[in-house]
Amino acid sequence: MTQVPTASGSGPDGGRDSDPGNRPDSGPDTGSKAARRRHDREIIALAVPAFGALVAEPLFLMVDSAIVGHLGTPQLAGLAIAAALLTTAVSIFVFLAYATTAAVARRVGAGDLQAAIRQGMDGIWLALLLGAAVIAVTLPLAPWLVDIFGASDTAAPYAITYLRISSLGIPAMLIVLAATGVLRGLQDTRTPLYVAIGGFGANAVLNVVLVYGAGFGIAGSAWGTVIAQFGMAAAYLVVVVRGARRHGASLRPDYAGIRASAHAGVPLLVRTLSLRAVLMIATAVAARLGDADVAAHQIILSLWSLMAFALDAIAIAGQAIIGRYLGANDPQGAKDVCRRMVQWGVVSGVGLGVLIVLARPLFIPLFTGDELVQDTLLPALLVVAVTQPIAGIVFVLDGVLMGAGDGPYLAKAMVVTLAVFAPVALLVPVFGGGLTALWWAMTLMMAVRMLTLWVRTRSGHWLVTGATR
Repeated sequence: MTQVPTASGSGPDGGRDSDPGNRPDSGPDTGSKAARRRHDREIIALAVPAFGALVAEPLFLMVDSAIVGHLGTPQLAGLAIAAALLTTAVSIFVFLAYATTAAVARRVGAGDLQAAIRQGMDGIWLALLLGAAVIAVTLPLAPWLVDIFGASDTAAPYAITYLRISSLGIPAMLIVLAATGVLRGLQDTRTPLYVAIGGFGANAVLNVVLVYGAGFGIAGSAWGTVIAQFGMAAAYLVVVVRGARRHGASLRPDYAGIRASAHAGVPLLVRTLSLRAVLMIATAVAARLGDADVAAHQIILSLWSLMAFALDAIAIAGQAIIGRYLGANDPQGAKDVCRRMVQWGVVSGVGLGVLIVLARPLFIPLFTGDELVQDTLLPALLVVAVTQPIAGIVFVLDGVLMGAGDGPYLAKAMVVTLAVFAPVALLVPVFGGGLTALWWAMTLMMAVRMLTLWVRTRSGHWLVTGATR
């Protein structure tokens, strides 16, 4: 964590990656076996640490749940409600990572590390402002927000306590998102992995000490998480600030740059909200189908999200690599690596699908012993397994277009997808369909996404080169 590494792992003080005339994978053998091997090494180098960092993030909530669960059922119920609100709030702003990755990677490709880090600082300042705004809304409205979720009289006080305290850590969480985007744009996914592991460990220790040692109860769990989140934000800032000083990049807020970061993030915000709407509609429809269906749906959704981490890791590599190629004015290189990542997505999807089928006798009993839930779960789960290759293509192309800064198209495509999915999903209970039918509707949603993304990548309109889009 002493330097901001670039694509080959060498620092920005020198080495071939900081020289715009000496970029990797550009040359007459692009598309050859040697070039494909270089693409593979680069994808693996970025995707594997990214996967580790993605998996580490939900472990925060798992630790909190395990520790708070021993305090009592009302406390655990309160944590569940507050955590759902916090997760929703933070996920809305995931564009801070996506937009920053693409913008920084372009500057790296253009060989201008000073501008790349300056671009990243704009994203971090935007994260700080948004975090302050969320706190200003959450603190006074916490009781109302908890009430909307239908918290019981016994769980509500704990939910309000956890939500109010944890909301103080939202600026740190958003800074982590933006700073993660900075490092990904600089072709570094290892530092986010190290920070995520350190944050997870600190969170676990602080929760135990504050909840049981200090006797603070659920408030101790919230404070432990807040402290860990600010520690992670501080670690990221140390790395980014060192890089900024090394390359003479200003740390002061640049209001034009902040506005530009916000403008780039708006389409991705629309995309994220549309995707969240899809998931909410699916859960609402499952709830109408009955208790066994919604229980099985929740299990499948959890597994689906876990598999998404593996596919999203490839997408993150795509964001970083594609942005760098386009910044280096190498559209052919971008097309070649896009093609290779799609192959990775398909192979990963097939592998995950096979894994689901083979491992289902092992993991289904871990989630539920209810035979009705298991019987409802199995056919829908097989639908998910069969369609994982589609998911692999969708995630990769999503990452490619994000890396190209093609946010407006992604927003429109996701709105169209939502418009197709919503009526089909809502008609499932009307026509007597069950959970399997609902997941075929989810497959339709993924197929529409794949079609819209494939049309865009085939058109070539996303291949806009230069340090800025």
